[in-house]
Amino acid sequence: MADIQKVEPDSVFAKAVKEGLLAGALAFGLFFLIVGFRTDQNIRNELVLNQRWGLLAIFVLVAGIGRFLLTAYITPWSEARSKNKRAAVEKEQSAFRKSFPKIGLGLLLIYPFLVILILAAYNGSIMGGLQGSLKYVDNFGIQILIYVMLAWGLNIVVGLAGLLDLGYVAFYAVGAYSYALLSTHFGFSFWLLLPMAGIFAATWGVILGFPVLRLRGDYLAIVTLAFGEIIRLILINWTVVTKGTFGISGIAKATLFGIPFTPGPTGFAALLGLPNSGVYYKIFLYYLILLLALLTAWVTIRLRRMPIGRAWEALREDEIACRSLGINTTTTKLTAFATGAMFGGFAGSFFAARQGFVSPESFVFLESAIILAMVVLGGMGSLVGIAIAAAVMIGGTELLRELEFLKRIFGNDFTPELYRMLLFGLAMIVVMVWKPRGFVGGREPSAFLHKRKVVSGEFTKEGHG
Repeated sequence: MADIQKVEPDSVFAKAVKEGLLAGALAFGLFFLIVGFRTDQNIRNELVLNQRWGLLAIFVLVAGIGRFLLTAYITPWSEARSKNKRAAVEKEQSAFRKSFPKIGLGLLLIYPFLVILILAAYNGSIMGGLQGSLKYVDNFGIQILIYVMLAWGLNIVVGLAGLLDLGYVAFYAVGAYSYALLSTHFGFSFWLLLPMAGIFAATWGVILGFPVLRLRGDYLAIVTLAFGEIIRLILINWTVVTKGTFGISGIAKATLFGIPFTPGPTGFAALLGLPNSGVYYKIFLYYLILLLALLTAWVTIRLRRMPIGRAWEALREDEIACRSLGINTTTTKLTAFATGAMFGGFAGSFFAARQGFVSPESFVFLESAIILAMVVLGGMGSLVGIAIAAAVMIGGTELLRELEFLKRIFGNDFTPELYRMLLFGLAMIVVMVWKPRGFVGGREPSAFLHKRKVVSGEFTKEGHG
């Protein structure tokens, strides 16, 4: 009987060839009009149809060959590996896995100076290193850490409490506009407005929490999505206060103990006798957002070990059982919404100080979707996994802007960053097929009797890291 049920290699190869051809045919049908043709205007303002058969052939070949490799080699290997690794509890974590958070934190602490040293050695001067590091500190450092903080804040609502929130960007917007309006009209400093923005966002989190106390699943997602759109439309239409789509400009920047990062004689560089450069302010912002992100992680870890954190996890697993244990689900939900919203407000106020300009275009639904994707891909409840997902998604977007050599292959009109959502979608499909519980699918218990043991991802509910 075992010989009869055994799958022969020839049949697997034939199945892989068949599915590869089918995937290539589907890709051809899907991308024939989207990729195969492009409309341009000539000098007489006429619409001209240009063929792009080479690019279409690449899409078809990638789909067909990818499906063939997935069916013939990757899927059998993954199934065999999962059968061998399936165990109720992992007895011991590897040394690398235990030390990975410390290694990552160490690299984050020295990242700006490491970039400066590398670029200084490449350019042959320290000033070349300072000026060249602006892009890497800002786009690859600060930008990623902002989304890490946002994802960790949303993780409290979605990953720990199990409340699907599709309007998290609304709290981000509340923090940003609170800082922008109060600093512009009242002249408050960044250090005063940072906690105020968090308090305002937490208040809106409680306001959102009350109407959705009895909602779960899809209904909760729809209401939170509507809340995010309501906030965005208010920002667009309340032009007397928010200036609508024009946005608010001239927002005050952050200072270091009252020392501004300006090129004048009272600026940071002049007081310390350093050459004038805008990189000092970027490095200051980098360590500031790193501190805020670490504060978010520390508070999350501490709350998870407290009774309120265990109540969040009980609510995530089964709300009915949570009520039967005597847990006040109303308070539990409100604290989850308020805490997650508070960190969103912190990130929003930092975003306003960094940009010096805010507009409703920065707080669309796509931002909420991207942040939620980070939480799901990283493993709901896993801080390390979410940070990795944020670095991959946001860092990948910035890397696409640097791939200028692709224009030599696809032509000068090819812009790699326009394909970022397509690549994100493909990457999410691949990750969800291979790692349906996220990058970090294991579950480390909040409370334990004698020894903390990590529950294997095979016994962790999908989507609950």
